[in-house]
Amino acid sequence: MAELTPMLRQYMDMKDKSPDCILFFRLGDFYEMFFEDARLVSGLLSLTLTSRDRGVPEEDRVPMCGVPYHSAEGYIAKLIQKGYRVAICEQTEDPALAKGLVKRDIVRIMSPGTLIEPNLLDETRNNYIASVTLDPVPGSPGGGEEAPLSAGVCFCDLSTGEMAATEFRGEDLVRRAVTELGRYAPREAVLCPEAAKQARLTSFLADKLSCAVLTRDIFDSGAAAARWPDGEGLGLDDRPAAARAAGGLLAYLREMMRDEVHLSLSVYEHDKYLELDYTAKQTLELTETMRSGDKKGSLLWVLDMTRTAMGGRTLRGWLERPLADPAGVNRRLYAVAELADGVIVRGEIQAALQNLPDMERILTRILYGTANARDLRALRNALERVPFVKSHLEPLRSPGLRELNGGCDPLPEVYAALDAAIVETPPFSIREGGFIKDGYHPEVDRLRSLVSGAREAFMSLEAAERQRTGVKTLKIGYNKVFGYYIEVSKSYISQVPADYIRKQTVAGGERYITQQLKELEAEILSAGDRLAVLEGELFSELRNLCVKNAHRIQNAAHALARLDAFCSFAEAARKYDYCMPTVDHSGVCIIQEGRHPVVERMLDHGLFVPNGAELTKAAPTAVITGPNMAGKSTYMRQIALITLLAQAGSFVPAKSAHIGVCDRVFTRVGASDDVAGGHSTFMVEMTEVAEILRFATKKSLILFDEVGRGTSTFDGMSVAQAVLEYTHKKIGAKTLFATHYHELTALEQAHPGILNFHVSVKKRGEEIVFLRRVVPGGADDSFGVEVARLAGLPDSVIKRARAILKVLEAGGKNVRRGDPGAPPSPQSPPDTPPQMSLEHIAAEEIIEMLKKTDINTITPIEALNILYRLIEKVK
Repeated sequence: MAELTPMLRQYMDMKDKSPDCILFFRLGDFYEMFFEDARLVSGLLSLTLTSRDRGVPEEDRVPMCGVPYHSAEGYIAKLIQKGYRVAICEQTEDPALAKGLVKRDIVRIMSPGTLIEPNLLDETRNNYIASVTLDPVPGSPGGGEEAPLSAGVCFCDLSTGEMAATEFRGEDLVRRAVTELGRYAPREAVLCPEAAKQARLTSFLADKLSCAVLTRDIFDSGAAAARWPDGEGLGLDDRPAAARAAGGLLAYLREMMRDEVHLSLSVYEHDKYLELDYTAKQTLELTETMRSGDKKGSLLWVLDMTRTAMGGRTLRGWLERPLADPAGVNRRLYAVAELADGVIVRGEIQAALQNLPDMERILTRILYGTANARDLRALRNALERVPFVKSHLEPLRSPGLRELNGGCDPLPEVYAALDAAIVETPPFSIREGGFIKDGYHPEVDRLRSLVSGAREAFMSLEAAERQRTGVKTLKIGYNKVFGYYIEVSKSYISQVPADYIRKQTVAGGERYITQQLKELEAEILSAGDRLAVLEGELFSELRNLCVKNAHRIQNAAHALARLDAFCSFAEAARKYDYCMPTVDHSGVCIIQEGRHPVVERMLDHGLFVPNGAELTKAAPTAVITGPNMAGKSTYMRQIALITLLAQAGSFVPAKSAHIGVCDRVFTRVGASDDVAGGHSTFMVEMTEVAEILRFATKKSLILFDEVGRGTSTFDGMSVAQAVLEYTHKKIGAKTLFATHYHELTALEQAHPGILNFHVSVKKRGEEIVFLRRVVPGGADDSFGVEVARLAGLPDSVIKRARAILKVLEAGGKNVRRGDPGAPPSPQSPPDTPPQMSLEHIAAEEIIEMLKKTDINTITPIEALNILYRLIEKVK
């Protein structure tokens, strides 16, 4: 390769500073990439790969590709989505003033968890980055592998300035950290070296959450202490692992942003929230469906009636992290109740909040210097509505709403300044100018009038000079060589004043300049530049005013976001006829006429059949039997969702509900395997059951659906019974246990506190009707063959299945094959061949069709249809 030019040497120096990033190197109006970055990006983004080197051998050419700087965000978004990090290298001095090579430096590194640009973010959800550290407990001997550990976890949404940290001590630290990560679902995670060794942690982040994972040795609690000197008040002093997690994440964010970061830290107790692991979150479809990942069909889809992006993110957070403290829950419930009753007040507030600008993310862009005039105007528009909202909150009395009223700061001085300064529709770029209102600053008005009135200014000077000199043919012109000039025809040269300076002789006369003309020329030619600089200075003043009041703006934004979420809960309560639950420490789950909030909304015909539940300390376990498709899983999920809704602070779909707060919700629902991990369906099922039995407590809610179905009948039944007995006797948690093993209904007699329920079904001949009603007692039939018929299995298969079922029932299905007295394997009835060909099956189906046909009642059209179907079967 030929010797590098100074510019390429500068590029390589920047590349050395960020070797794990794609370097966007600013050259004029483009971001350019060279060498391997160029080859990589040209392939990823379908860009043309070219070279600046002309006339040199191909092997010495430097490959390059580039994108326009004004449209770079779209390209960067694609690279980040593919898992790459992008370093932005900008010109740090004006090229017009630079002597030699323009100075450049990396001003920002962009990654999935550090985005603040609105076009790269989903406004409906937070964009979290997480940090995880595993540490020896202070004072523990040795600090080696035998030492007990603590785990610190920290989450941050840079786009809103939120930061939250917690820590775990004792056993099962990795599992608890994984659960916490599942709550927040970060897009990027920074791990300490010890945490990076935990395969369960790294695989969960990468495989389940599709999270970018980095390992850094930057975790130091001193960074957090320096940034938040009031750490004792926050709780950092008592939580060294949380302090290290926060300090490490802070150091990483400073590295990425190349500057101080603006964050508001809160330290929380992990048991403040109901623990909901990733499996339960998916199974219950809180924010997206399992099948398609869409919002529609989820609990969030039903309840999200928010009017703002901030409120939507808040509501999502409440559903993903329900409270475990009755006092906090009831504070929310009373606020929802008052807004639900105050239909007019709620309507006025929601109208004021409709499409309210995203104050949280606007403030972040202001703090990091990436905001434009449109952002300031949007903040002005948001603040304009705050007094109206506040006036409607004033008469409300619930503690939660009174607190929000206090947080709704209208910031009159900030609003007044922005209102006076920024035009109603400012341009996108600050560099374009034109965003300061006329009348706000006299110098801006003067310069703007010069720029817009240059022609009028020269015409005015021309008229004045004609008047002064008496030269009627005097005119002012312009050329690129001399600039502006005064031209006088030959017949009037004798009248030229002494202050005229001759510059050029032309055929018709002479051209002159004057001091006044050159001053006006200089003023007009430089007015545009000076206007842009002055508008930029005024913009900086307004930005600094917002930065000075950042904490107040953030508090107002949070208050409006929570108010929006409360209004959404209240609107759903009234629209869908939800009731206010009683939430306390009673440990019970008593629901009258409960409904599944999502299924109820998805039904396009008929009404949802409500069902109750009564799980108490004396009877915490319900065994639920009934056929497939009858609604057992829906019923169990319904109970869990009502519990979660209640603890999130929402009204619930029921006639009444008394919910004793749960510390955790566990679900073992659905069948899945882990082929990549080498685990069968049954192995995955048993692993999940083992986790539940190990970590559930008396305050937990457990959903078991068809435990033991992935193995032989007797093995599965044995495991199911043992699990049920252990859960009931050893744990004592509120448990819903759905099963097809009807033999387990006998446990109601053997163990007080286990109650049987079944989903009622009505049978009419060979047909069944699902009544969807959960009633006391056990089912005596699974109706599996009938359900198979409803699914569309061929009639011959259904007939054969019934024959086999009769043999099994007659022979004693509860006896293990091979035991003394066990019936032989099911054989075909004497009059049925052991195996039937396809022709025999078709013949039987034809005979059945003819038997069911009443020739005296069918119409001609029906007869033709039957004949057609018979011919098709014969074929």
